[in-house]
Order: sequence, then structure tokens, then C-alpha cells
Amino acid sequence: MESALLVKEYRAGVMECAHFGHISITNENGDVVYSAGNPHFRAFTRSSAKPFQAIPGIRAGIAAHYGLTSQEIAIMASSHRSEPEHIKVLEKLSAKLGLDEECLICAASYPLNEDSRNQWLRNQGEKRRILHNCSGKHLGILGYSQMKNFDLDSYAEREHPVQREILKTMADMAGIEQKEIELGTDGCGFPVFSLPLSALSNAYLKLACPDLIEDEPTRSAVETITSAMNDQPLMVGGTGRVDSVLLEDSNIVAKGGFKGVFGFALKKERLGITFKVLDGSEDEWAWIAKSILEQIGYSNRTTIERLAQVFPPEIRNDAGNMVGHADCEFVLHSPEESV
Repeated sequence: MESALLVKEYRAGVMECAHFGHISITNENGDVVYSAGNPHFRAFTRSSAKPFQAIPGIRAGIAAHYGLTSQEIAIMASSHRSEPEHIKVLEKLSAKLGLDEECLICAASYPLNEDSRNQWLRNQGEKRRILHNCSGKHLGILGYSQMKNFDLDSYAEREHPVQREILKTMADMAGIEQKEIELGTDGCGFPVFSLPLSALSNAYLKLACPDLIEDEPTRSAVETITSAMNDQPLMVGGTGRVDSVLLEDSNIVAKGGFKGVFGFALKKERLGITFKVLDGSEDEWAWIAKSILEQIGYSNRTTIERLAQVFPPEIRNDAGNMVGHADCEFVLHSPEESV
């Protein structure tokens, strides 16, 4: 099935860029109810998998074991930008775990948030591993490994007990067999999952509607994680991040991933939604999410207006002057309309 044209960008009235991709929206029965392009397109989850990667540790009781706060739980599922509040929470988490950041295998980095990076450099700060946007995830899994007396040095290897448990959890949440998930290596060094968007949509729906999860410990862990994400949306992404803005709506669970993949789900409507921008861009995420919400008739206009406010469709040059605009081009189709 061909990809769908998702967004066109115009400069001076001339189309400059076209972004193609795929959208999958599933219901509680696992059925695709709306789509654009191929709803079963296979994509790497990248960081959109972080809420699922946090499940085994929370399920095993690390929150009580280490006395974790909602901020610390949220940052375990985050792609933080190393804003000052992120760094403060990460350092507190590291101290509670009793694990130095040198235990992390993710590369030493500078803050991704521009203001934070500039301040860090003005203060002559060096790159640190805890500043890597995946450091919260790594600390959480190291903490779980330590609690279970598993080897810490190999915590990112595919055959490590925690990584095997994460893979099983991802498959269970997606409603597919483990063998249907292809593995690669993520930017931070962890195993990363390739699976159909429709399966990822099903997994996201279970984040939003944990009553769909049969296993009670897993259900409880998901409730803990998503409650923390909604309670601390800025911990999950950061200032001006699409997932953080969506998480301000208590009806939505959301998390983006690198290379254009994004997942979110609606609790009351019981819909799981994922999309992939094929060129790997994430600049279009908010526009796509806003159009999806509008097309399905989402009732919370405040969230739609908030997306429009934070991510207006105007394209501006380096001086902040408007030089173009973006339009969403896709129309969601039901399976009946595709026949």
C-alpha cells in the first residue's frame, strides 16, 4: 500500500517540501478504524517505546524499593531535553539508585534544549552521560537490574534478563508474538523494536485504557507510569515538545520517537493512534496530531487550540519573519471506504 501525502510546506506560495507517511488508528478490538497510507507499515519504535520499557521495573516494585516520585517515574519514560528541572530530577534519581552516571552506556551529550545548552556552554560545562536524552530510561533499567542482582555491565545487551523481559512486555502490549518484532540498535545503544504501526497503536491504547490488560501487575504498572506522565508532562519531553503538550490533556497518553514516529492514545474514545513521517522529520508532528484530532471529532477543543498555539502552521525565517506555511493534506479513511 502506498504512503499518504501528510503535509506540504509552502514558501512564497510555492510548494517547497512534501512529507509522506502512514497513520494507523485502532480500537479496543485491535481493528483499524481509520488510516492514511498503510496502517500496517513496519516502523522502528525508537523512543516511542519508552513507556513500555519502563513497565518491567515498575511492575517489579522499583518505585517503592527506591522511593521514586512521579517526576522520577516520568523521566524514566522520557526523551528529556536536559532543561534545568530535568537535570535536577535525573541527579536525584541517580542518587536514590546509588548509581553513578558512568554506569550509563549512552554517550556523553550536551543538552538538547537550546537555552539549556547555551547556558551549559556559558558555564563551561562538559558533555555528560546524564544529559543524554535517554538517560532516564537507562537509569530506571539499571535500577531494576541492581534490585534483581542482575549484571549491570551488560544491561543493554539483547540477552540481558531485563531486555528479554522488555521484549516480551512489548509483544504482549502490542498483541503480537515476540518473533514478529524485529530488533535493531537504538541511538542510545538499547535494542529497538520494529513492528507494524497497527500493533504499536494497540499497545498505546493499552497505555490509555489499562483495563484492556489482563495481567494485573502489568495493569497496575501501566497505571503508575501513565499517571506520572500526565502528572509531569514536562518531564516526558520538555518545553515546546509535542508529547508534553498532549500530555497536558489528562485524556491523552503520548510519546514521540526519533525519525518521525509518534504514538498517542485517547482514554474516553478508546483509540490508539500512531504515525510515521517517512523522511524522519518531527517538525510536522503537531500539525499531523492536530489534524487527526480534528478529523475524528475530538471533543476537547482546548487541546486542539493548544496545539495550534504552540505549533502554528506558519514557517518563519531566522529573524522570525513569516515566509511560508504548512498544510495537512491527508484524509483519514475507514476500512469500508478503502474497499
